[in-house]
Amino acid sequence: MFSRRSDLPLDRDAHSRFLPWLIAFMVFLSVLAFAGMLVLKEVAGRWDNGVSGTLSIQIAPAADPADDERRLGEALKILAATEEIERYEVIADQRLMALLKPWLGDIGDAGELPLPQLIDVELKSGTRINTAALEQRLALQLPGASVDDHQVWLEQLVSLIRTVQGVATLVLLFIALATIGTVIFTTRTGLAIHREAIEVLHLIGAQDSYIAGQFSRRALWLGLKGGLFGLTMGVPTLMGVGYLVRRMDGFLLPNMQLLPYHWIGVGILPVLVAIIAMLTARTTVLRSLARML
Repeated sequence: MFSRRSDLPLDRDAHSRFLPWLIAFMVFLSVLAFAGMLVLKEVAGRWDNGVSGTLSIQIAPAADPADDERRLGEALKILAATEEIERYEVIADQRLMALLKPWLGDIGDAGELPLPQLIDVELKSGTRINTAALEQRLALQLPGASVDDHQVWLEQLVSLIRTVQGVATLVLLFIALATIGTVIFTTRTGLAIHREAIEVLHLIGAQDSYIAGQFSRRALWLGLKGGLFGLTMGVPTLMGVGYLVRRMDGFLLPNMQLLPYHWIGVGILPVLVAIIAMLTARTTVLRSLARML
């Protein structure tokens, strides 16, 4: 397709030499924005599956440490009598200390701190529970007990992620519009430079579609060239960000790695940009030639 003979010396146009670099920069930005959208969607899905339908119950430590076991037993009786609850598990002190270690550091034995009793609760599938009523029942027997409904902060988190995804979508849209505008400007400049040659081609019977095909093939080649260069810049950047995320503590950041099918989507971006450039160039030429006649 790229080796077909061209009757217009488009390869000699100095203005077209900048088009691949502009497209490379736009593809680089689109790779980052698109990858960010995919990662945020995957993280939101994992958190939704892992946290939705769960509760955390916190029982404040009693003034007398010997009374903690009794208070915990009363709480477990209340949970066992609640129909909406599928399973509950008491968080061991060692596990609780491991959760606190990123913020408090290694502070020794758990007995040195007045740690609350934590109970991880899983609800039955498809059921909802009145957390306020459950907290009130617990508070009547166990003053200082509280219920943490993860759905509240999860909805806020999902709302934030959707907002960021919307911003990333706007960025992709602006990149597409900038690419279209750049190709239109470059194509119209080429038409103005080769106007006399185009008129000669019309005189010897060349159709508008034939002339448009030469510009569209040129735009496709430049789009692929610039898109692949932008991809070669974007992929190492994504890998570098992923490496930095893996080095950070897992308690601070979730797993934000691209999955195999995510990389396929990222690899298709240069092809899509090249197709957009080809269609834009063809449409611009056909409309411009229609006004010239």
